[in-house]
Amino acid sequence: MSGGVDSSVAALLLRDRGFDVIGVTLHLWEPDEGSAAPSRCCAPEDIEDARRTAGRLGLPFFTFDRQQAFAQGVVDPFVDAYLGGTTPSPCVACNRDVKIGAFVELARRLGAVGFATGHYARTGAFDDEAGRPALLRGTDRAKDQSYFLHGIGATALSMLATPLGALDKPAVRAIAHAHGLPNAGKPDSEDLCFTAGDHAVFVERRARDRVRPGPIVDGEGRVVGRHDGVHRFTVGQRKGLGVALGKPAFVAAIDAERGVVRLGSAVDVESTGALVAGVTWLDGALSDGGPHEVTARIRYRHEGTPARVTAREGGAEVRFSAPARAVTPGQVCVFYEGDRVLGGGTIASALPAGTEA
Repeated sequence: MSGGVDSSVAALLLRDRGFDVIGVTLHLWEPDEGSAAPSRCCAPEDIEDARRTAGRLGLPFFTFDRQQAFAQGVVDPFVDAYLGGTTPSPCVACNRDVKIGAFVELARRLGAVGFATGHYARTGAFDDEAGRPALLRGTDRAKDQSYFLHGIGATALSMLATPLGALDKPAVRAIAHAHGLPNAGKPDSEDLCFTAGDHAVFVERRARDRVRPGPIVDGEGRVVGRHDGVHRFTVGQRKGLGVALGKPAFVAAIDAERGVVRLGSAVDVESTGALVAGVTWLDGALSDGGPHEVTARIRYRHEGTPARVTAREGGAEVRFSAPARAVTPGQVCVFYEGDRVLGGGTIASALPAGTEA
């Protein structure tokens, strides 16, 4: 229970189905003094919101400290990624490396048969051929969060319940109001829970001695401007470049070692595919060769594009049916068959347009 309405309604629904429910909040982060704005999901008041809601539902409630694991597994890699010229997916890392593992451990310690979250995704259907639990898109495509859960693995997935998977947000809020939950009207969290909105400022606060300025160059290597650190840029970015070339320009590449940001045209940020590292396969059949026909989502708000994925040692090669824009190293590529999640991993590099399979 994060203190928000989604996890609260998930607990309520399970309670009303006859389960013995225990409310659990992971204490992950203490907002830094002097932060520009309070972060959501991590502030002390969020823990109190979760405690009050559990009390309203008549549930036992526990908090567990996972601040060290969160700092080491999410925050430090987040800073390292931006300073290394890539664009991380911290919510994926948090679920994969911190939250879900903690819930599996706590469920076993508390003698529970499983655990539940407030994610908008569906679970529980089993694939007859592979004999593994399935992860499916949430019914509400606008809120679907299956993308963030692709990396948790089959063992955790077999223990996970997602009661909100077939609901939309208005229905969830209506349930919360109908039951008088104290957080029924609480606003949704829009930003990362630990950055208070501005990731660049956060990186600078955490690693000031590692930030260095450098040149911005055009496609021919001519210096057209200066920047205050590569962590302020992401591949595909168009706004906030700090230069005016008299034509549309995009961040085409980031060379963090040399501190160089290279700009290009829209064509320069198109890719025919990607090399994906650290792949988790929820469908074991895909881990053996290929290619396999899938729908590939290259970022959270990306609906997906038809692609062919081939398993490689330590990862996968993905080829899109048509060039995709802003295939960004550090982001996550997730593979789907219809609504079912097949697997996914971190984009290591994009394959430039014109690269043949």
